[in-house]
This record gives sequence, C-alpha cells and structure tokens, in this order.
Amino acid sequence: MKYLDEYRDPDAAARYARLIAETVTRPWTLMEVCGGQTHSILRHGVDSMLPPDVSLLHGPGCPVCVTATNTIDTAIDLALRPGVTLCSFGDMLRVPGTRGDLLDARAKGGDVRMVYSPLDALALAHKLPDRQIVFLGIGFETTAPTTALTVHRARAEGIENFSLLAAHVRVPPALRALLDAPDASIDGFLAAGHVCTVMGYGEYHPIAAEYGVPIVVTGFEPVDLLQGILMCLRQLETGRAEVENQYTRCVKAEGNPTARSLLRNVFHHVDRRWRGLGKIAHSGLGLAEQYEHFDAERRFGVVDRETDLERSSQCISGDVLRGKCKPTDCAAFGAACTPEHPLGATMVSTEGACSAYYRYRRIAASAEAPA
Repeated sequence: MKYLDEYRDPDAAARYARLIAETVTRPWTLMEVCGGQTHSILRHGVDSMLPPDVSLLHGPGCPVCVTATNTIDTAIDLALRPGVTLCSFGDMLRVPGTRGDLLDARAKGGDVRMVYSPLDALALAHKLPDRQIVFLGIGFETTAPTTALTVHRARAEGIENFSLLAAHVRVPPALRALLDAPDASIDGFLAAGHVCTVMGYGEYHPIAAEYGVPIVVTGFEPVDLLQGILMCLRQLETGRAEVENQYTRCVKAEGNPTARSLLRNVFHHVDRRWRGLGKIAHSGLGLAEQYEHFDAERRFGVVDRETDLERSSQCISGDVLRGKCKPTDCAAFGAACTPEHPLGATMVSTEGACSAYYRYRRIAASAEAPA
C-alpha cells in the first residue's frame, strides 16, 4: 500500500486546504455521493480543514441505506415462505422495514443467511436443490456486475432454484432527483470513484451541462478528497460546470467495457424507489427479458407495497440521505439510536452517514468534553 502514502500525506493535505482557502470568494455547498467518501471525510477530518464558506453535504451514497422499505418488506415476506432461503449481505439483515428486519424474520423461523457474494448464494442453490434460494441484490453500479455475472451463470448452468430480488440502483438519475428538488441547494458534486471505475463518467456530462453544476470524479483518500473539492471550487469560482476526473489512477472515461457489456446484457433500466428519495425514474436495474425467469418477484408473485415509511417516527434518515440535515441534528442520535440498536438504515450500515458520525464525531466530542 506504499503507493497510497502520497494520498494520505498530511503536508499534501494541508497544501490543498490552503489552496482551497485562497480560491474561495463566496459560500459554496458541495455534496459527496459515496458512503466511503463520507467515512473518509469524517475519519480524517477533511471537512474541518475547509474554510467556513465551504459546506459539505452527505448524499445518498450508501447502497444499504437507500434500499427502500418496501424492498425489505418483500424480502421478509419471501424469507418467511416455506421452502425459501433468503440470502444477502450482513448489513442488509438489520435494515428496518415496516414490520421489523430480516433478523426478526429469522427469529420467527425464516431461513435467512448472510453471504459475502451473490456467487455464494448460487453455490447454496447447488448444495440445496430442494430449496428456493433468493438473493437480495443491492448496491450501485459498483456491485451490480457481480450480480449480473451470477444470474448469467445460473442461466448457463440451468439452475432452477435460484432467483434474484433486484434492488440495484443507478447514481446519475439520483443526482437529477436531488437537483430537481424544490429546495435543492447543491452547487457541485463529488462523484463516487468506484462507480465510475465501472461505468466511466459519460452519463454525467449532460447533468453538468443541463443543471450548470460541476461534477468531479473523486477518490477516497484525504488528498483525493481535498483535490476533488479544489477542482470543483475552481470551476464554481470561474463560472464553469464541467465533468472532471480527479481519480485518474483508477477511472477512465469509458469505465470497464467488459462490466458495462455484462450489465447491458443482463439488466435494463427500471423505475425504483429509494429510501428517503421516493421513486426515481430509470434509477434501478431490473432483469432483462431473457433473464426474467430469475426474477424473484415474478417467480413468487410478489405484490409490491407502495411504502417508504421508517419503522421509527424518531428517525430522520430520509432527510440525512437527501443532505437536508446532519446525523447530529437528530434527537435520537447516539442515545435511542446507536449501531447496536439502530432506528434507521443510516446507522445500520458501515457506510451510512449516521454510523460515520457515531464512530468518529461522537468520540471526538467525548474527548473534548471537560472531565
């Protein structure tokens, strides 16, 4: 990991912070749309290195957090059906629906299992041919290719007891939804480097041009983030609204052609609900016609429930995901709501903003408190 040292160098970070302070002449508000970036910002104190005129908002960048309540309810329904085994990633098991979470479903007798990859779920389908294995597939374009590969392999191998509850979402439509909001106050975006590693950044050019908002593809280390912020601010200060790539060591304009081809083959764009943001047109990935036999909702005749309610009326995670408030604005933060007893998805996930604030800012506040 020695090659990363230059991106974690405190002197380099301080230089970029000084350049930012010298560049800014008026208030600007930027949003990062990546949970990994949010955690890095808080862990390394990047936001505290910025001048008062630069504000950072934390957007819907956590794939677990944005998975809609109705999807969790559907997963719970499937998990409780006889002969069905519901598989997903560990964080998903604790995300609340309207009637509890998947761990609650397991406590009621449902067969719910944690896996590290959709390929693990496919292996389970091989091992348990008498059970229907359903994989709850979540995440942005970063994780979608692995899910696509798994479904493609299931079809090639003739596996009839595997299906996908698809909940993958796409970032560009979410940016449009955020900018279309009546109370939008976003001057520029830091785009998630790992998403662009797969997809490239061609889809961002029309957004930057249409809304007059600069978008900078940014990495995850402190120097990456400060450089990305500086690039975005320089555009704003000079009246430009373009797409730039700070994360050149990993991201190419065309992304990963092999992964993109696989996504085009297995999925097509569908409307999808996001927790906190509601239904966003063309923001989801649903199985294409040649793979629809593996669609769990179709296979089991699932009736979709139109809901995006949080389990707890105290939880403001929807507002956190929209960048309308910070986790510390919530009265339940760190008291009624903790990672051990979360009220909302943003405290559950290791990429959630509430989890990041609890891990880093709560500790800092405690350290500063008088003895």
